[in-house]
Amino acid sequence: MARDPDIHVSNSLTIPAEELVWRYSPSGGPGGQHANKSNTRVELIFEIAESAVLSDGQRIILAGSFGPRLRVVVDESRSQMRNRQVASERLASKLADASSPKGFGAQPSLAEGRKSGDFWPSESRASARPAVG
Repeated sequence: MARDPDIHVSNSLTIPAEELVWRYSPSGGPGGQHANKSNTRVELIFEIAESAVLSDGQRIILAGSFGPRLRVVVDESRSQMRNRQVASERLASKLADASSPKGFGAQPSLAEGRKSGDFWPSESRASARPAVG
């Protein structure tokens, strides 16, 4: 059997296959006899608390977002291979989003603030300037 691939999250983080747990089970719902007999539902588990590749800082941040483990379940396709691919992509995306600076509550950029209306105070900037005299 082929070795499971590592999951690339970012330039500084790749989760090795040895730290991932894959589980398969029959998918419920439509699909007829194939869905009832084939283990197409995929569950992918990453134990954040036990990971050797995460730094202490990464572990704290990710555990704050997901708890000690991150679990992704996919049963969208009748193909186990496709569900495995989607599960890998979702796990990488969740880890990347949680570990990005925006995940830490960074201040919005000027453009983002203008779009959301949250960046500028409610009173105009002219009224906040001291009088020139």
